[in-house]
Amino acid sequence: MIQGLKKIFSTADVREKVIFTILMLIVCRIGAYVPVPGINGEEAVKMFRFATGGGQNLFQLVDIFSGGAFAHMTVIALGVMPYISASIIMQLLMALIPSLQREIRENSEAGRKKMGKWIRMMTIMLAFFQSGLFAKYAIQINASNPGIIASEIINVTILNFPWLFFMIFVFTMTTGTMFLMWIGEQISERGIGNGISMIIAIGILSSLPTTLGTMIRQLNLDSQEVGQLTFSSLIVMIGAFVIIVVGTILVIQGQRKIPLQYARRVVGRHEVQGGNAYIPLKVNYAGVIPVIFASSLLMFPATIVQFLGRGSWISTFVSALSPGSWIYTALYILLILFFTYFWTATQFHPEQIASDMKKNGAFIPGIRQGKPTQEFLESTMSRITLAGAVFLAFIAVLPTLVARVLGIDSSISHFFGGTSLLILVGVVLDTTKQIDSHLLMKRYDGFMKKGRTRARI
Repeated sequence: MIQGLKKIFSTADVREKVIFTILMLIVCRIGAYVPVPGINGEEAVKMFRFATGGGQNLFQLVDIFSGGAFAHMTVIALGVMPYISASIIMQLLMALIPSLQREIRENSEAGRKKMGKWIRMMTIMLAFFQSGLFAKYAIQINASNPGIIASEIINVTILNFPWLFFMIFVFTMTTGTMFLMWIGEQISERGIGNGISMIIAIGILSSLPTTLGTMIRQLNLDSQEVGQLTFSSLIVMIGAFVIIVVGTILVIQGQRKIPLQYARRVVGRHEVQGGNAYIPLKVNYAGVIPVIFASSLLMFPATIVQFLGRGSWISTFVSALSPGSWIYTALYILLILFFTYFWTATQFHPEQIASDMKKNGAFIPGIRQGKPTQEFLESTMSRITLAGAVFLAFIAVLPTLVARVLGIDSSISHFFGGTSLLILVGVVLDTTKQIDSHLLMKRYDGFMKKGRTRARI
């Protein structure tokens, strides 16, 4: 590891990219401490705790991805969630509208620019909608608990509505989201790793000190009495965390290699007869997207209750879907399985792979080209997707099971498992691969030992 860091900072190109990425991430964290004009940060935190009600809802999901900025109502409180939502919507539209797919395939560069423009426009609309929703909610809370919003701003009304605060809140948060989106694009273009993923990961990591502080308080080291968190529970939790990390790495990197043979291959200007290769089919093709989809969908009813109030008739129905209940857990697992297959079906195109193989003279041993190859790839991907979906569901519900069995606070268990862990491990692996590729281009052995072995072969 130390030798790898020396190689990074001894290579001018890689060093500049790493330093640029770090500086941009620091700017993101600074924005997490700048409150929206007119907001009292301390009172906003109290409002957030009241809104969550000790449970898990959409507010907590946004707060996790924004690194705690949402609880304090800062300028980047929305984080990159509107951008992620817009990207997911565009991916779904591409899968459902064949003309968009055809446009991307025929002119990939122009298609990507057009798609990027649509994503930005949709991000602005979603940011306006979400910030307006939360601004209205803050106004309602301030009416019953004055002090969250400065009186100098909230008292400026038009037609008995505080339009000044509403517009400041909406435009500030929307601008913060667009600024984060711009930083993410700059990191992807001039830095290391995927910018949006890096912003989410640094936000999740920012909650590590708070989580460690909660663990120390619950251990009750200053007293001889047994705390809420015992040392035996801590050891079990650490062991489970290590197992989850190792399993996550293996599944994220895991792939099924489909062997290929070529009847003829063109290498340079020469035609070479025969040859072997393989098609790598990823076990976890959908990544963490199914978990985010399922979490958002199930947390939405609980969040609506916070807006409507617990005395409404819908609260009785939603109470059965509260996180931790067996109905919630069962629906959570089923939705993860469904979204894993759905996302894989929209992104994996066996008919295109089979067509390209036939054009290049490639075939799978024992399988005829064309339709049989397509059916073989579909059935194989379906089987390995089941393993990936079951793993995602297991990782997602494990924090709830650990917290219930060991009596651990949910804030601790959800940091060391679930969506947060999947995102962190995925970002670290992707960033490490990019650093390896840059070092290999400079004729270094790579950042990791595995990369060094590949380089010497």
